[in-house]
Amino acid sequence: MSQPPLAQQHHSPATARRSLWQDISLSSITAGLVAVLVGYGSSAVIIFQAAEAAGASEAQIGSWLWALGIGMGLTSLGLSLRYRMPVLTAWSTPGAALLATSLPGVPMEQAIGAFLFSAALITLCGVTGLFGALVKRIPASLAAALLAGVLLRFGMDAFVALEQQWLLPLAMLVTYALSRRLIPRYAIVAVLLIGVGVSVGQGQLSLAGVRLVPTVPVFTAPEFALSALIGIGIPLFVVTMATQNLPGITVLRAAGYPAPSSPLIGWTGAATLVLAPFGGYALNLAAISAAVCMGRDAHEDPARRYTAGVAAGVGYLVMGIFGATVTALFAAFPAALIMALAGLALLGTIGNGLAGAVEDASQRDAAVVTFLFTASGVTLLGIGAAFWGLVAGMAMLAIGGVRHRR
Repeated sequence: MSQPPLAQQHHSPATARRSLWQDISLSSITAGLVAVLVGYGSSAVIIFQAAEAAGASEAQIGSWLWALGIGMGLTSLGLSLRYRMPVLTAWSTPGAALLATSLPGVPMEQAIGAFLFSAALITLCGVTGLFGALVKRIPASLAAALLAGVLLRFGMDAFVALEQQWLLPLAMLVTYALSRRLIPRYAIVAVLLIGVGVSVGQGQLSLAGVRLVPTVPVFTAPEFALSALIGIGIPLFVVTMATQNLPGITVLRAAGYPAPSSPLIGWTGAATLVLAPFGGYALNLAAISAAVCMGRDAHEDPARRYTAGVAAGVGYLVMGIFGATVTALFAAFPAALIMALAGLALLGTIGNGLAGAVEDASQRDAAVVTFLFTASGVTLLGIGAAFWGLVAGMAMLAIGGVRHRR
């Protein structure tokens, strides 16, 4: 597959010479903070459920949030700066859901041992290059279709929010339309400000119960029980790789960024190895929140969108340091605001994904199958739709005898 112009732009001498302070902008900072809001607002409650299933104390739950926030912050910040791409990491949401159902009755020490085992397997995949070899076999049209399918629900939610309360999402939608015409670079900034303003005006945003208290990490010595390694560690590894890391690297490449998959996977695994004893059960490449930082609303220049990843990294570090406090802050935002904000921030990326999916007529059927399967959200054998959508699309290509261009 030929390298896209965007990828070439990333490695141009001019790009290499620019500094972070030259590249950063208000729009990229806002995109990074929106990504943090989307990441926490959509699944933080599942982390609480997983930690409680392991019998975690209040201090240990705070430590889980500390470890995950610090891990996501350092890896998002470091990898975005290192590769000059909007590389965002996240906690494994399907992994947390898996833990919520499989941890009851398992001692916390054995759970930590399973986290370390899963992290070691992920690191091994990155170090050996096995994951990178797999990703190179994915055609660009299927990657674009997977991207669009993963994000479709979030785009639709911007309009589903109208059922809950019509004024807030409608005001945000009108603001987006006008801002794209008048101040396109700051459209999402304007949408966020209007959304917060309308929420305050309607009395839906109250910060009375939020207290700023730093989180103290709690170390738990691991125990390695065979039953936990097999019953928890291996499923956590499979779910994280298939439903998180695979879509994460695919989203980057679909957006035109020549992401080095093996080093990225290796770093997320290594970070998890360090933070697992504090509750950082699984870090992986982000897909949905990362896509917020890859669109035109983050920056008109794709080569400067890495600054949105840097901003998100700083945001995650703050989230980790203040753990439960900041989670409570995000919980204070109305659900309709988060739904509308995420959907509008992803409109451009969804459109690009759809365009790339159907561009090659010889692969169009397979791409549509990938898109629809992924967008369906079905789970088979405990593995999410993004993985199976890609499998279905690759099977369509194989049956049809279509070879993708390299």
